[in-house]
Amino acid sequence: MEVLVREVHNTLTDDLDHILTHTGNLWDELRNQRIFITGGTGFFGCWLLESLAWVNDKLGLNASALVLTRNPDRFRKKAPHLAAHPAINFHVGDVKDFDFPIGNFSYIVHASNEALDYVKEQNCRLMTNHMIQAAKHVLDFAKICGTKKILFTSSGTVYGPQPPDMLCISEDYTGTRNIDDFRYAHGDGKFKAELLCSEYAKNYNIEVKIARCFSFLGAYLPLDSNYAAGNFIRDGLNGGPIILKGDGTPYRSYLYAADLMGWLWTILFKGESSRPYNVGSAEPVTIRDLAQRIALAFPNPMEVMIAKSPISGQRDEMYVPDTKRAQKELNLHQWISLEEGIKKTIKWYARQER
Repeated sequence: MEVLVREVHNTLTDDLDHILTHTGNLWDELRNQRIFITGGTGFFGCWLLESLAWVNDKLGLNASALVLTRNPDRFRKKAPHLAAHPAINFHVGDVKDFDFPIGNFSYIVHASNEALDYVKEQNCRLMTNHMIQAAKHVLDFAKICGTKKILFTSSGTVYGPQPPDMLCISEDYTGTRNIDDFRYAHGDGKFKAELLCSEYAKNYNIEVKIARCFSFLGAYLPLDSNYAAGNFIRDGLNGGPIILKGDGTPYRSYLYAADLMGWLWTILFKGESSRPYNVGSAEPVTIRDLAQRIALAFPNPMEVMIAKSPISGQRDEMYVPDTKRAQKELNLHQWISLEEGIKKTIKWYARQER
């Protein structure tokens, strides 16, 4: 009965089956195990729980997740079908100082991104210190709760500004980070957390998997935050026009969330410990082109308004990953196109408004 109720309320059936198709041979090691998840109520977290609950039901894994959150009631309003799922429970606390729950957890996913609160305040040092403290607290918990594998969702921002002559940035690029520059402090915090993860992996025999995540689309993507794709979709859902506040020349790339989940679960189960993997699409698209594609994806195509003109002679800003490592070592690909991902995201949000 619980599964039936969940399927009735879920509008992501095709996407969840897509995830299962590309990860189906990986899940048996989670059978009868417990997993602890931080950041379980955000964009990544909702997809992690959607896919985990779906696979758990389909394969009869008898696995369970304990989700760290500061406000479980708010999540119950956001995703009641997930909050009611028998395999999902909540642990109240802050990621940097939560009380350690009792019992063993064979797996941990540290997907918390609460440091974005500090981005809004432009407080670089507080943000970096928060990220390091959070990672250390999660790793200290892993030491005592029998953890075999941890997935740390890092960020492409660890590289700092991408050189303008570099079309795609690889894991071998050492980067240039500056903690005093608000734009790159987030990457500095993530990079230092990665180093801490590698130290714990070496000293405590825990497999720590590192996913350097770039830009994404999909259900649960915030529409009122610092995400261009989400803001453009919000403008379209409001009837337009789609407003681009810059000149539209920076390059980004977007992986749809169902593909993202296939990548993250594969990296957790099969990735090499302490070896970072770029996660995202390697197909560059300008912000201007993204806005136009989103405008065309609505039933009634709408106007795109671009606030600024490009500056003559200025090199285009890039933020695009090289994903050859994930492709060659883990057989991970972009299976869902950008156009399809845009349509799926719009369709999901349109359903929520009914």
